[in-house]
Amino acid sequence: MTAARATVHAAAESPHGASDPHQEGPADLRLVAPALAAWAGAVISLGAPGGGVAVACCASVGLAVIALRVAVLRRRAERATEEAEARAGEEGEAERAEGAIAGSRADIVRRRAGPARPRSPRRWSAGAFVALAAVLLCAAAGAASAALHASDVRRGPLPALAERYAGVTAELEVTGDPHLTRPKVRGSQRTPPVLVFTAEAVRVTAPDGAVTAVRTPTLVVVRHRGGGGEERGPEARGSLASAWRGLLPSTRIRVVARAAPPLSPADEVAAVLRVTADAPPVKVAAPSPLQRLAGHLRAGLREATDGLRPDARALLPGLVVGDTSRVPPDLDDAFRATDLTHLLAVSGSNLTIVLALLIGPPHLATRAERRGLAPRLGLSLRGTAVIGGALALAFVVVCRPDPSVLRAAACGLITLLAIGTGRRRSLLPALAAAVLLLVLYDPWLARSYGFLLSVLATGALLLLAPRWSAALQRRRVPPRIAEVIAAAAAAQAVCAPVIAVLAARVGLVAVPCNLLAELAVAPATVLGFAALATAPVALPVARVLTWCAGWPAEWIAGVARTGAALPGAEFEWPGGWTGGLVLAAATVALVPVARRVLRRPWLCVLCALALILAVCRPAPITRVLTGWPPPGWRAVVCDVGQGDGLVLAAGDGTALVVDTGPEPHAIDRCLNDLGIRRIPLLVLTHFHADHVDGLPGALRGRSVGAIETTTLEDPPGQAQFVRTTAAAARVPVIRAEPGERRQLGPLTWEVLWPPAPPTPPDIPGPGIPIGPDGQPVGLDAVDGPNDASVTLLVRTGGLTLLLLGDLEPPAQRALLAAHPELGGVDVLKVAHHGSANQDPPLLHRLAPRLALISCGADNPYGHPAPRTIAALRAQGARVLRTDTDGAIAILGTTARLSATVSGHRTKVRLAGERRTRTRPVGGRRAGGGTSGGGRADGRRPQARTAGSRRSRARARARAKGSSAGGRRRAARCRGPDGSSRQRRKGGSRKGGSREGGSRKGGSCEVLNQDL
Repeated sequence: MTAARATVHAAAESPHGASDPHQEGPADLRLVAPALAAWAGAVISLGAPGGGVAVACCASVGLAVIALRVAVLRRRAERATEEAEARAGEEGEAERAEGAIAGSRADIVRRRAGPARPRSPRRWSAGAFVALAAVLLCAAAGAASAALHASDVRRGPLPALAERYAGVTAELEVTGDPHLTRPKVRGSQRTPPVLVFTAEAVRVTAPDGAVTAVRTPTLVVVRHRGGGGEERGPEARGSLASAWRGLLPSTRIRVVARAAPPLSPADEVAAVLRVTADAPPVKVAAPSPLQRLAGHLRAGLREATDGLRPDARALLPGLVVGDTSRVPPDLDDAFRATDLTHLLAVSGSNLTIVLALLIGPPHLATRAERRGLAPRLGLSLRGTAVIGGALALAFVVVCRPDPSVLRAAACGLITLLAIGTGRRRSLLPALAAAVLLLVLYDPWLARSYGFLLSVLATGALLLLAPRWSAALQRRRVPPRIAEVIAAAAAAQAVCAPVIAVLAARVGLVAVPCNLLAELAVAPATVLGFAALATAPVALPVARVLTWCAGWPAEWIAGVARTGAALPGAEFEWPGGWTGGLVLAAATVALVPVARRVLRRPWLCVLCALALILAVCRPAPITRVLTGWPPPGWRAVVCDVGQGDGLVLAAGDGTALVVDTGPEPHAIDRCLNDLGIRRIPLLVLTHFHADHVDGLPGALRGRSVGAIETTTLEDPPGQAQFVRTTAAAARVPVIRAEPGERRQLGPLTWEVLWPPAPPTPPDIPGPGIPIGPDGQPVGLDAVDGPNDASVTLLVRTGGLTLLLLGDLEPPAQRALLAAHPELGGVDVLKVAHHGSANQDPPLLHRLAPRLALISCGADNPYGHPAPRTIAALRAQGARVLRTDTDGAIAILGTTARLSATVSGHRTKVRLAGERRTRTRPVGGRRAGGGTSGGGRADGRRPQARTAGSRRSRARARARAKGSSAGGRRRAARCRGPDGSSRQRRKGGSRKGGSREGGSRKGGSCEVLNQDL
């Protein structure tokens, strides 16, 4: 009978096994401990003082010497023992040859002496001490290398100049490809993208004229001068940006920059050089010939993909050579949500495909029946290894030395060395040796999350995937399918904790998306490399190849977009190392559970159905499990961060959306939770980024009838962004007109603001409000985008809602003058995120029962302002805010108004007393009343939230709400017999008694509902 095959071979589809036929038995872990020791030493030493590192290295070397000395002594003792045993064996043979008499005597002696005492084994053998010495030496080597590299960051005058933010003239050698950062929304503005690249300063001229030759790593940030760019025009600005983006590694340039310190003292750069560019870079020396060739190849691939569809055009260079310069933000977000970013970070799979063309299947690489191009070209094993090594080095140059590329190349070179010398190929020792060499060569890799993810994924493929594949095959899963599933699951299991550390999330669709994308990776990569090689000599042929590769590339992009669009593609998880360790412990605990589940098919079916429900999140099931959204909701203020996003229900799956917030993912998630698939009208109150930058998320996967905007197209860049996004989605853009009235299902609304610009000048046009004196009102009040916010008066289910956008006090006063008939409202969306810029007469006139503030947690503007909250509560309003309450849903009717929060943020305490809601009649208050709309007893409600002390307020709220567990808080308001208005008489409120909890006037109460 044949012996049972090792797991690594039994799990393979090929009869030859997954690796070399001679590799049987347990995994070879001898190099793992030294590699991990060097890694740990480098991580610790990069941020440690040099003196302490030197002492630790000396101690490690001393201990290693002692361990080696003990190993030598142990080895001598073991040899002496072996020799003594050999001599004893020879003597025993001689005694047995003497005859039966000597044997009987010996038996008598042994019986008298009793049983022989076995020799006590030693716990530490000579080999164990040698392994300990190797670990200590590698740790010392890693620490010493890290200390030397860290000293380069602190050496020279540049760190001191950066601490003073001094201006310098520097000669730089470019070390990384320039790339544009993603634009970010800060407040109301979108910061323009800047060009960033790494470089090494070789000569620095200080402000006093002192010139110093250095070798200091830096980060260069290039901003284009606004005035100069506008004077040159769009073509000149484009050529200027292309000149900077076209810089190749090894190019030397001279810049005039402002030096600044890095964000963290532990960064691998000594300074950040901020360059304001109004001209192309000044080149001191051209790039090396090798880098020029690599740049020419990359540019040829980009040119060959110019005619493809947008996703294929952006994705194919990233799949082949890691060039992500064309990948749009939405596609990048989709790859991150589905954990497919490893496809854009060139890694071992790309190099494996390249080397497979040369050496053929790995298990035949050293045998006479080897395949690939090498035997057809008559290459020997050594010649094959040399050419393979050249390909691996060229792969690093063309794809750039990113952490995953270096790890793949090092593993490939070690494997090729084994093939060339005829030694046994063992992949796990190759990985450990690659890690050891790379950490010693570049200790900064020890702190690279990309390098960590690459090593973890490769280790999982070598250790976990074969065993999991064998387990699946024992349950009658086809071999090839079992291998693919096991590989994807193993890589995801070990990488998920690190992703949680970085992104504070866990993806649920990573494994199926990776399985589906894997079908197209190989053809896209092979055809892409063919196009890369042929583009410099035959561009038409390269275009044909890229056209063929575009189909699998589009498939991968479609998988990423479809997976990211699912409501439960990912869920939040605690970030940082604590969250990562918790997820790792949970994964380890779930592995034996999954092993038992696989033995019961019905449990597998139930788990699959549960996963599908968690990912798809059908609205009815989600509502039952989470209570969100509450049934019968009228309006929802989405939690979109520091911005606005409001949804008004208009039927089943249909809504009117007002603003989209600063980030597409947030508004998309909110609309998914609400089950909105149709938006007949999307209103953008004004063009500030915190109101319009989430537009792609609102359009994603939904039918949108039209986009209505304000009349003032300012800022022009963000107005152009809206027009471009709408045109790409084929959605018309219209302008709001004052007095415009619309109806959508149960919704009716009227546009109150802004006034239409007159045509011709100084002549009131249609829709311009006219004041009591017969003059146009509000034209002078529109001073900037905030004052041009579209203001809507909405009615639904008997409720009245006023949405003020970001109106400033002058525009609020003009709105009040233009609409003297404007009275009290049930719900007020407070202007400008609850800032201090509010008009008291307008708040006094509106006297809302509920005031809603949309703002972001820990925003730098202090929104909402304490005095705004106090003024609203003085008017008898209950104040809810998204930074502490999360999303807010409005329910009920005028007689029974309530608001429910999503409950995923800290709860704030609302004013504890019920009070009546005072409404003006005909635009004026009747009677004397208390000053400022205060309570009849003269006391003001306690405002529990302070805008400038928001962190402590949230901490107090957490402490107060911790005993409530998972309770959802709702503020419910009631009007008098269904009425929404009440006069104030005699300076006091009707129903002033607080006992019994009832009033004749409108009132609010706080409800707690179990989740």
